[in-house]
Amino acid sequence: MPSLKDVQLQIAGVKKTKQITKAMNMVASAKLRGAQSRIERFRPYAEKFYDMLGDLASKADENAHPLLEVREEIKTCAIVLATSDRGLCGSFNAGLISKAEKLAKAKAAEGKDVKFYCVGKKGRDFAQKSEFDLVKGYPDSMGNFDFSLANELGMEVIHSYLTGEFDEVVLIYGEFVSMGKQVPVEQQILPMSSEEAPEVEEDTTGVKKEFIYEPAVEGLLAELLPRFIKVQIYRGLLDTSASEHAARMAAMDNATKNCDEMVDNLTLIFNKTRQAAITSDLMDIVGGAEALKG
Repeated sequence: MPSLKDVQLQIAGVKKTKQITKAMNMVASAKLRGAQSRIERFRPYAEKFYDMLGDLASKADENAHPLLEVREEIKTCAIVLATSDRGLCGSFNAGLISKAEKLAKAKAAEGKDVKFYCVGKKGRDFAQKSEFDLVKGYPDSMGNFDFSLANELGMEVIHSYLTGEFDEVVLIYGEFVSMGKQVPVEQQILPMSSEEAPEVEEDTTGVKKEFIYEPAVEGLLAELLPRFIKVQIYRGLLDTSASEHAARMAAMDNATKNCDEMVDNLTLIFNKTRQAAITSDLMDIVGGAEALKG
């Protein structure tokens, strides 16, 4: 049985750990409010942009723009992986990395060369240790970023696709569904298929909505397709940021509760140890008294 001093030191250590986890929970909560606000404001724009551009692409020929061209043979696949820079957020990063690794191995099994673009230190570290090539990493970027990061990454991806370095590009990010649910999502962003148009919505009167474009479709595609790639990347970064803070908040909350349970268990051990010590002292006293009588 441990000594009283050892148990007291353990209790003090757990209480200090609880203070840290509670503080990290509060910090994650504050950051989550800002990140959640950003993605909730941007997500409707990104989704409407996707619907509108899908409808626009369905009305155009594959030869209308190079980014719509579906190549006969896909030799190289680029995976854009968005993760966090720091850990202590449960299985959030592990889920994203696992999804990216499964996709990469599936593509490699098909005879394709797989390369990675990684935003976030955790994803960068995974790609460096993996069997796949890391084209470029953006570590220490998820703490404070804006659209310029998505613009830079989008320009690189578009340039590599147009020059033939990649034949397809897939984005993997963590979608923020709710405080308790963050889902790894896989989305192909290049080439954008011109064959499947999104389902046309109906308004309150039951009349189907249709997009009207002016000027010509080809001119709009030249302007909007590069912007679409950047918007989708930025949406993925915003979703990943909000998901990271939500996952860290949940992980720190669980850690704080575990600290409370450990303190309760250690306090029980402390009381038992102290009681055993008192009992042992009483037995020594009684034994000594009996010896003196004898």
